[in-house]
Amino acid sequence: MKIRTGFGFDVHQLIEGRELRLGGIRLEHEKGLLGHSDADVLIHAICDALLGAANMRDIGYHFPDTAAEYKNADSRIILGKTVQLIAGKGYTVGNVDAVIVAERPKLQPHIPAMQATLARLMNIDEDDVSIKATTTEKLGFTGREEGISAYATVLIEKH
Repeated sequence: MKIRTGFGFDVHQLIEGRELRLGGIRLEHEKGLLGHSDADVLIHAICDALLGAANMRDIGYHFPDTAAEYKNADSRIILGKTVQLIAGKGYTVGNVDAVIVAERPKLQPHIPAMQATLARLMNIDEDDVSIKATTTEKLGFTGREEGISAYATVLIEKH
């Protein structure tokens, strides 16, 4: 068996007039994330980590923000296509460890639903999806609630 690891990062600006989607679920919040797709920073960080682990460049290469087909796209679809891309090289997802950095909304109550959604999309057990949430203690763009970022590490396996 061959294993590889990958790391991903994403950030999007918070604005009024958009839905907030994180980890494949919709959250009630007065602001949403600005982006070409639905701007789900957690899914985007995971996709970058998966693609990096498989040495397949990054999310912008495969799903460019200039492509009309991804305008307002549901990032769950992008994650599903990313899993298919790495499968084309013989890889499956082993596990994911991720952190969402947001001052608000409080994310702890939503983490189980995110884990279930992401596990289903990647064809892995919920126990193989670790999601943590933190703040920046009101420091920087995240602390000022100007945006949300996410980091992800993944392990992929080839049998």
